[in-house]
Amino acid sequence: MRILVVDDEAPMRVALEQTLRSEGFKVSTAADGEAGLELGLAEPFDLILLDVMMPKLDGFSVCKSLRHHGSKVPILMLTAKGQVDDRVTGLDSGADDYLTKPFSLKELLARVHALLRRFQRSEPIADPHPLGDGEIHFSKRRYRRADADHELTEKEVGMLKLLIEAKGEPVSRERFLERVWGYDAYPSTRTVDNFVLALRKKIEPDPSKPRHLITVRAYGYRLVD
Repeated sequence: MRILVVDDEAPMRVALEQTLRSEGFKVSTAADGEAGLELGLAEPFDLILLDVMMPKLDGFSVCKSLRHHGSKVPILMLTAKGQVDDRVTGLDSGADDYLTKPFSLKELLARVHALLRRFQRSEPIADPHPLGDGEIHFSKRRYRRADADHELTEKEVGMLKLLIEAKGEPVSRERFLERVWGYDAYPSTRTVDNFVLALRKKIEPDPSKPRHLITVRAYGYRLVD
């Protein structure tokens, strides 16, 4: 698989390139937004890592131009620490995910692999979607089985969709907050735990012994169909 790294900071660019190559990826690099856009349009890539603050063209402009030209390649935006507006602008520009600097290379690889999996297996979620002895009706926001019919909140529907997209892999509490709650209202990770408790009462035959919505200690949750 081919990844394009666009970052004007040489130490960061080299570190990203070496880390990705060690994982078996073929890596191309660009030191400014203009060169990154040119490469991104000229060659096929499976993923683009795109810094925000760069000379000639910033990351937002590069992302917008790629999408304007019809590129559907997944884009992971690298943003400055604590700049919430950068994250929002990046996603509005067409980015698929963001990572806040400073970050660990382990976290970067986790995001890279997650994005690649998501786009390789991108399939529409069935509605209704089977779960356990019942079905999730997304359009009606309900979970139904023979002995129960529960209404689902908008946040619960969002959490279930995120878990289904993960294909049985764990979803972190932070990821739930990013994707389901958004950026204007950013609660604590404890909020996610409280929503999971409420959701288990609706989808689990015995909420005290969950079979579907499983806790991943010190990380988050995963869904077992």
